[in-house]
Amino acid sequence: MSAALIAALRAAVGERHVWTDPDQIAPHLREDRRRWTGEAIAVVHPGSTEEVAACVRACAEAGVAMVPQGGNTGLVGGGVPRGGVVITTGRMNRIRSVDPLNATITVESGCTLASVQEAAAEAGRLFPLSLASEGTCQIGGNLSTNAGGTGVLHYGNTRELCLGVEVVLPDGRILNELSALRKDNTGYDLRDLFIGAEGTLGIITTAVLKLFPKPATKVTAFAGCAGPEAALAIFDILRARAGDSLTAFEYLERFGVEMVLAHLPGARDPMTEAHPAYCLIELSSPDPDADLEARMENALAEAIESGLVADAVIGRSEAQNAALWSLRENMSEMQKHYGASIKHDVAVPVARVAEFITTGVGLCRDYMPPVRPCPFGHFGDGNIHFNLTRPVDMSDAEFLSHYPRFNRIVHDLVASMGGSISAEHGIGLAKRDELPRYKDPVALALMASLKSAIDPQNLMNPGKVLAPATEGTR
Repeated sequence: MSAALIAALRAAVGERHVWTDPDQIAPHLREDRRRWTGEAIAVVHPGSTEEVAACVRACAEAGVAMVPQGGNTGLVGGGVPRGGVVITTGRMNRIRSVDPLNATITVESGCTLASVQEAAAEAGRLFPLSLASEGTCQIGGNLSTNAGGTGVLHYGNTRELCLGVEVVLPDGRILNELSALRKDNTGYDLRDLFIGAEGTLGIITTAVLKLFPKPATKVTAFAGCAGPEAALAIFDILRARAGDSLTAFEYLERFGVEMVLAHLPGARDPMTEAHPAYCLIELSSPDPDADLEARMENALAEAIESGLVADAVIGRSEAQNAALWSLRENMSEMQKHYGASIKHDVAVPVARVAEFITTGVGLCRDYMPPVRPCPFGHFGDGNIHFNLTRPVDMSDAEFLSHYPRFNRIVHDLVASMGGSISAEHGIGLAKRDELPRYKDPVALALMASLKSAIDPQNLMNPGKVLAPATEGTR
């Protein structure tokens, strides 16, 4: 069966685009954090939607599982194969069209996020999705995980940035929902079935994305404060004083900043004194005459007078702004220098983010006093990356053995606050078995019904998101 399938795949995409050599396919079998390593009989690189459809039909006819894979930058094991064929989208990297007047861009799923940003900028527009991995992550993966990033506060998640999709279904049929309309009430919104589905219902091959006016003015500030309670109050002041010009509000703690300062070449502390926590704030506007610097200064002055901000700096150039952002963008990478981390990507209502951080840190330290918490993230939309770095005198293996217990501590707290155990990274393998504890059972049953209806053979990225007991027909 494998030989016949490989022959069919080679006929569909060309011999050089079907890899079976173990050394060639090895990078496609593991995720970035190396928590999981899978196996596959082949990695296929189709160059068009039609070639994806041909590959899917061949796999479906052979009864072989398929795993869609983009830039393979995921953090929850969603792109790790458990046998079968990996179908990558990297060759499908064309910008099909840009329509500045309609404020849309139509792109193939293998385009990197950075290339979409660049194409939008060349047309005098903005595509606002921004992630640390934007140079390598692909639009198909961004859509499949409903990626968030630093611009969610103002622009929304990837779901809000997409108008239409083209999808290859598990039987090889092509669903054309490439609408560039803002209003289309002709039945069920099928687009949203596939956004955030992590490749379990089909393979997104093309998307119509929204564009926005390119910011003409931008100002970035870095403010030191006492902790999450002060940061939440600072956010409330900025939201009231800056309105729609507040495009990012990130929270960082000193331990995380020190990681970056110690290990990122060229990184410098923007302040003369250390503070327990920091707010990274960005205002932007398409109006070239908007005095955002004065708006930022006035809001920070109010926060200083209220005793919320101990010190603040405002970037006076693009280079200074980039240096401030680098303290946030490199935090996850620099954590690797401090040993194993147990990471949680969670969301709670914005009003409760400070309470969540304070309570969560206390509960984790009650369980393991020398653990080193490193919470940071998108404070303005309630998404916190609640990371825990191992104690100095503990081995990585011993620390990681406590993963289930820390999950229970953090996720139970999140659930008690009406939050979500997955804000922007997805479910994949990492949280698949956690999901039934926190998701409405009716919702899970409906998800399983949809999976069974669309993928009755359970061949499209099987074993991800839904636990085997709740999946459709196997």
